[in-house]
Amino acid sequence: MSRKVGIAALIWGGSLLLSRVIGIIREGVIGRILGGGADADVYLAAFRIPDFLNYLLAGGALSIIFIPIFAGHLARDEEDKGWEAYSVIANTVLLLLAVALPLAWLATPWVVDNWLASGFAAEDRAHLSRLTRIVLPAQVFHLVGGLLSAALQARDRHTLPALAPLLYTGSIIAGGLIGQGPDGFVWGAVVGSILGPFGLPLIGNLRAGMRWQLILRFDHPDLRDWFFRSLPVMLAFSIIIWDDWVLTAEGSQVGEGAVATLTYAKTLMKVPMGVFGFATGVAAFPTLSRMVGRGEKDAAYTVLASACKRMLVLAFGAQVVLTAAGAEVAEVIYGTKLMDGQHADIGIALGLFGLGLWAWSAQSVLNRGFYALGQTWPPSLLGTVVFVAMLPVYHALRVHFGLFGLPVATTLALSFYTIGLVVLLRRRFVGVPDGFGAFLARMVVPVALGIASGLAIARWGGLPGALLRGTVAGGVGGIVYAASALIFGVPEVREVGAMVKRRLARGRS
Repeated sequence: MSRKVGIAALIWGGSLLLSRVIGIIREGVIGRILGGGADADVYLAAFRIPDFLNYLLAGGALSIIFIPIFAGHLARDEEDKGWEAYSVIANTVLLLLAVALPLAWLATPWVVDNWLASGFAAEDRAHLSRLTRIVLPAQVFHLVGGLLSAALQARDRHTLPALAPLLYTGSIIAGGLIGQGPDGFVWGAVVGSILGPFGLPLIGNLRAGMRWQLILRFDHPDLRDWFFRSLPVMLAFSIIIWDDWVLTAEGSQVGEGAVATLTYAKTLMKVPMGVFGFATGVAAFPTLSRMVGRGEKDAAYTVLASACKRMLVLAFGAQVVLTAAGAEVAEVIYGTKLMDGQHADIGIALGLFGLGLWAWSAQSVLNRGFYALGQTWPPSLLGTVVFVAMLPVYHALRVHFGLFGLPVATTLALSFYTIGLVVLLRRRFVGVPDGFGAFLARMVVPVALGIASGLAIARWGGLPGALLRGTVAGGVGGIVYAASALIFGVPEVREVGAMVKRRLARGRS
């Protein structure tokens, strides 16, 4: 079983790393074609309403919720019933989309004008509405593709689902290069959603003997199971989803380029979050589910806590590098078409977002602890509470500190949310030590020393060029962080080092 987890983690980790590399290329293309002004603001905001529709239909949790359903039928040698469950759920999702998409299409201009981007100029709001309407139909392929991917992952077939984001991102790049504007990127996203998230898993399932039936049964037990597990995700206003909305709405009040600055910075922060946090969560979830299913709850939480702490060692290192070399990273990736001073602004925002990178990464893993127990309400309700409580904080920090108050609000919100997840998990695994408190306490000084040394190099000014300056500043910060963590006796650092050595040794053999 551990071998399967290792293989899955390797597939997802490698795919996500490559996906983030391609994502950085995408960001560079976007920055060089759209710059950092109104065009970039409009393009980056065009995905907010479609993403929200995806969220309303529990798109982000489709795989997590459907994998145990489909895997359960396979374990009982009931593959026909598994495909029946798939058909009923997929057809119901398509029926819901047939109602929701036209309503979202009609409501788009009102939402854009009155809520999402009220600070944009009138012509930019009209452009944003048009681009949003182009992107909306892509949610059909994302949502159905999520179910198709889940069916493959339930069989421990991870390659095609892991490759889907690569094809999606590559299509966005191709669309932008062909169209040379926001419209090109948007059409690339639509085509990419068909080819990647939907097309690749469809091919894999057809090869596996897929049997998609044209049936609707609202009394089907698996549909009820899917619905009630998805309901908290559908109803909750989770901070994980709504942070982007609040940043866009508040950022539009700051001025031209603010939404682009915040989105560019947060996108860069998401690179290590995906490679470390999301990959760890995806790889660990099937194992955690099986352990809980066998009644090994305490052991499952021990595995979860250990995986999370090892992942955080890498996330904290990435936080040090991004905080120390943020402005240089922005200049190298986004090019010279940005507005005056925008590289520095992105760098500062990236550093502030980066202070919450540990929380963004950890919540991706910790949420799987609830999902493995079949509990989707607790993290959803917690995310809603944090969102409602923090909403006035976003506004107040934007009013008092302008652009840079918003990434601070994001960092605070995600930190509160992640700490809350740990508190709730401990109530479900009473008496099982997780070591999170001692681990985080030991990491404070190494992270602080790494950031301070990296920033000192970046501000020194004796190195020519953003690439060299950023490489040296980030490298020095990372080395100081790792050395300090070893000196302070953080055992997870040695564990991660040993894992890396083993993988390198296997690669050479």
